[in-house]
Amino acid sequence: MTKKHSKSTQRKPRTDALRNRERILEVAKGAFTRHGADASLDEIAKQAGVGAGTLYRHFPTRDALIEGVYRNEVEKLAAAAGHFAETKSPIEALRSWMLLLVDYIAAKHIIAPALNSVVGGPSRLYEGSRSRIQSAIDELVKRAKRSGDLRRDLDAFDLLRALIGVSHVGSGADWQQSARRLVDILIAGSRPLK
Repeated sequence: MTKKHSKSTQRKPRTDALRNRERILEVAKGAFTRHGADASLDEIAKQAGVGAGTLYRHFPTRDALIEGVYRNEVEKLAAAAGHFAETKSPIEALRSWMLLLVDYIAAKHIIAPALNSVVGGPSRLYEGSRSRIQSAIDELVKRAKRSGDLRRDLDAFDLLRALIGVSHVGSGADWQQSARRLVDILIAGSRPLK
């Protein structure tokens, strides 16, 4: 008799399964943006080019899909910090990431009604994302300080607070353009005093 292993080994997801998951998340983000939390899950699956079973295998509930969309956006934002740090000068990496943060905040505003429908509210989701976002900007700011591009007394949280603040103050359609301009103002104001 052959002996079966009692330990369960965890396999890496197949490439096609990862692609399906990413497509579902992108389509769901658009659907929740346009239709709110009540967007049709069957329609999301259809537009993503997968069957309903595939969607439910990845995201067993509507809440799981909404949370998945939000977490995916946070992951992309956090990963971008590392990518920018590898490919750009310290100050340009910070600037590029801050511009991406503005886009993330805009997307979060759009999908907020769907996030509000999640059982227990969105605060649980937001809490976990804060540390990821804070860590990303902290590393970029430290790198820019080491290079001499930023003042030593700058606190990375001040940059976050300014961008988040302008997104909450600006209720008009142009708040995003204002926030993008603010990125350059913040960078210029954060340069070492000479």
